[in-house]
Amino acid sequence: MKNSATAQERLKEVRQAISRAAHDAGRDPGDVALVCVSKTFPAAEIEPVLQAGQRIFGENRVREAMEKWPLLRKAYPGVELHLIGPLQSNKAHEAVQLFDAIETVDRDKIGRALATEIQKTGHHPKLYVQVNTGAEPQKAGVLPSEADAFIARCRTEFGLEISGLMCIPPVDDQASPHFAMLNQIAARNGLKELSMGMSADFELAIQLGATHVRVGSAIFGARPKAAG
Repeated sequence: MKNSATAQERLKEVRQAISRAAHDAGRDPGDVALVCVSKTFPAAEIEPVLQAGQRIFGENRVREAMEKWPLLRKAYPGVELHLIGPLQSNKAHEAVQLFDAIETVDRDKIGRALATEIQKTGHHPKLYVQVNTGAEPQKAGVLPSEADAFIARCRTEFGLEISGLMCIPPVDDQASPHFAMLNQIAARNGLKELSMGMSADFELAIQLGATHVRVGSAIFGARPKAAG
């Protein structure tokens, strides 16, 4: 129960911080959505946050989400589930059926797979292009120099509706140039939604235009190791 109360208290603190950051930036706090990152946490630790009214959650793995969320969704209607980890093309079918938003569209193979599954299933999750703003070789995401062309292919060649962009700045970099870059790419491509900012820098992301911030450890505490 102590851990549950702590998660609820931390959720309240994060919501208050989001509201303050939005007001400081001259923005409506209602324009910034909190994506509560529940990856690797079991259902028992997620439930107190659901009980506190949180309804938008982020998961890294399709399989893990399939194991946890169907029962939670039955118990707590109105959940919006975001895939924030890399998507493999062979998981596109499950992802399209399970998630309300897929934030990690980053290559042609995924674009084609999603287009096929969206047409097949009739499910239309929101789609975000992930941009590798730091051009890190170990990290997923389209390179900034290739983002415009990739967004155009998603729209014209694959017939996908792209809602926004997502990025994860390099750990050792100042985040603000990366957030500003993402905002610029979004603006010139007519995209309104920006998923950027995590536990350590979500307030800065809000100042630079984030519409979605992804916060996990600031709510749940230390993250357990993922199984498998």
